[in-house]
Amino acid sequence: MRAIWKGAISFGLVHVPVKVYSATESHDVSLHQVHDEDGGRIRYERRCEICKEVVAYKNIDKAYDDGERTIVLTDEDLKSLPAERSHEIDVVEFVPDDQIDVLRLGNPYFLEPEEKALKPYSLLRQALEETERTAVVTFALRQRTRLGALRVRDNVLVLQTLLWDDEVRTADFPVLENTAKVTQKELAMAGQLIESLAGDFDASQFTDDYQEQLKTLIEAKQKAGEGIDTEATFGTQEDEGGEVVDLMEALRRSVEARKGDAADDKPKKKAAKKKSSA
Repeated sequence: MRAIWKGAISFGLVHVPVKVYSATESHDVSLHQVHDEDGGRIRYERRCEICKEVVAYKNIDKAYDDGERTIVLTDEDLKSLPAERSHEIDVVEFVPDDQIDVLRLGNPYFLEPEEKALKPYSLLRQALEETERTAVVTFALRQRTRLGALRVRDNVLVLQTLLWDDEVRTADFPVLENTAKVTQKELAMAGQLIESLAGDFDASQFTDDYQEQLKTLIEAKQKAGEGIDTEATFGTQEDEGGEVVDLMEALRRSVEARKGDAADDKPKKKAAKKKSSA
């Protein structure tokens, strides 16, 4: 991994120099746009409206238009801002872990300590674990002042951006003001369905179906050309839509289907045990 930023965690008089790494990466298949008639690549040009010339990215500045004038802001102007010059991850407060609303969570980053800062880094990590608290921090990254949550994942401190308060919308749905009567039988049946699907979350058990199908489609077109048989490639797809008319009936069928799946799995598990014991 390559560090995208260097800074320091600051809490009280403690200063912990760290390197910041993106904690996630995308494996999406990269697609670009082409002309449907001849397959030619579609490209976008940064063209100046005054001189009509195509402008290189290095010659582009940012600007603010107040309706009457255009205020040009150069890279030097933006770098001169105190917040932009700061490389402090400033701890504002320590809050209980469960007070961080998942709706506010943004991009995660791994923090690696400088070798000389290993002890204070370890101290902060262990203190957060034992107190079950998250550090709320402020920092500047990529020309924005950001709010963040500093927490522990395994033996690494993770910095996760948080949305500002005015960036989170309030859900206002008049339909929810109406009261829907739920019977105890429906609630019990729903509980059975939830219990039949209960488990411990393991992200490795899930795959991105769209990306896998996209790769299959690309491979099929590489072999067969433009005209491919989608059904032969992916198989038939059942329509899972439709309106649920009887809620209890739908719940009952769902529970029975789960029981059937569980029954089908039992012989396989027993056979596996016998084989291993032999």
